[in-house]
Amino acid sequence: MTVWFLILLGLITYLMVQRSVARLTRTPVWLLWLVLMTPAMLWTGWTVMHGDKQPLPRSLMIWPLVICPILYWVLFQSGRQPQKDKPTEDQASQAESSTPPTEPNSVRPIQPDEEQKLRDCFPWSVYYIQNIEYRPQAVICRGQLRSKPNEAYQKIKENIETKFAGRFLVFFQEGVNGKPFFVLIPNTQANQGNAPRKEEQLKQFAWAFLLLLATLVTTTKVGVGIAGVELTIRQFQSNPSLFLQGLPYALALMLILGIHELGHYLMATRRYRIRSTPPYFIPMPFFLGTFGAFIKMRSPVPNRKALFDVSIAGPLAGFVVTLPLLIWGLAHSTIVSLPDDKTGLLNPDALNPKYSILLALLSKLALGSQLTPQSAIDLHPVAVAACLGLIVTALNLMPVGQLDGGHIVHAMFGQRNAIVIGQIARLLLLLLSLVQPGFFLWALILLFIPLMDEPALNDVTDLDNQRDVWGLFAMALLVMIILPLPQAIASWLHI
Repeated sequence: MTVWFLILLGLITYLMVQRSVARLTRTPVWLLWLVLMTPAMLWTGWTVMHGDKQPLPRSLMIWPLVICPILYWVLFQSGRQPQKDKPTEDQASQAESSTPPTEPNSVRPIQPDEEQKLRDCFPWSVYYIQNIEYRPQAVICRGQLRSKPNEAYQKIKENIETKFAGRFLVFFQEGVNGKPFFVLIPNTQANQGNAPRKEEQLKQFAWAFLLLLATLVTTTKVGVGIAGVELTIRQFQSNPSLFLQGLPYALALMLILGIHELGHYLMATRRYRIRSTPPYFIPMPFFLGTFGAFIKMRSPVPNRKALFDVSIAGPLAGFVVTLPLLIWGLAHSTIVSLPDDKTGLLNPDALNPKYSILLALLSKLALGSQLTPQSAIDLHPVAVAACLGLIVTALNLMPVGQLDGGHIVHAMFGQRNAIVIGQIARLLLLLLSLVQPGFFLWALILLFIPLMDEPALNDVTDLDNQRDVWGLFAMALLVMIILPLPQAIASWLHI
């Protein structure tokens, strides 16, 4: 299992490096991948040679975490590609990259005789335009904001759509000097309508259904092992009903993941009319039985309010489903003695609930006086799925890049502040992994996720206070899941 886990991690790492940095550096992708995988390879090799009973030497645990990130940065910077025609504003490049690509031989978006018509779209009392910059795939309009951001964006967007017949997507972005600016990107889907074709929708839902069935099979197969049933081919042929022993785990896990993505999908399509694919499950015949689920939004997010609502809907919906399943699963789990060796967060046979504040509180609620300081929990399959649901919720709430948490802090604090928060979150999780090695995989994954998030069309208008409170609740939920239970609270709860 350890080797299979290393292979899976290696594949995910390579794909992330290939996607995130291959176009930014001349350093070979395989070399960057090898440097990042070195700690996991060393630790896996030690485990294979010495077994789980002999702990990793502290030097072997710490020094790879110090040396490899530094070496990765040096190799990346040494091969850094110079960026030609780099815009003076980072957000302008974000706006260009977030929209559908134009034809390879693109032309000037605005002809010289159309400039006055463009200037007329900016009333001086709303947004006093001072400068227009022309790029091959964008027009950047800078000036002085003289009204509320939301009112300015709506008015100018309407003017541009009217005068240019929907030729452009209009982005309103934060500026370095505090002066917001507009970016016009050619709309390559202007003649295709907002709704996808019926044939495309049917194809999407057909794929979603087939992946759903495949994931049900793979998660049920894994659930059989979690239920403690050794199912061989001969046993399956003689008694196929044994395969159904994996259904409690499979159905609980798929319900949590499905509701999470369905929250995103319904909020995007029903509330904000954002084109999105249905939830796609990713089947995997080993480990957890699935690599999760996802949706893909096919049209831009209109504003930071929509970005926030769509992003937070998934984790909250998934958590609402996870909570009763976890309490029920814990109540039907078995108390066992806490083993002498340390148990990790993902050990279903002897789980120490004190690895998570929220998990410890819910375990005490479900098991009461049965749970003592010397107790561990042999999890029911439903509880295993619910614990994975908590981990999925926490991982998605990490305030980094294009994760749900990254979208949330972007909507709350703006793009630039979100980048700083994401970098701090990476560092804090890496430090936490020194205390709890189970979090190292998370920290490694976050290193490959770009900090830059795609901008909304109106990326300037702030959120209201109610959404800020919900955002702080989401971050508090993240902290409750990933931080260990303080000893003072553990003593008070007698666990």
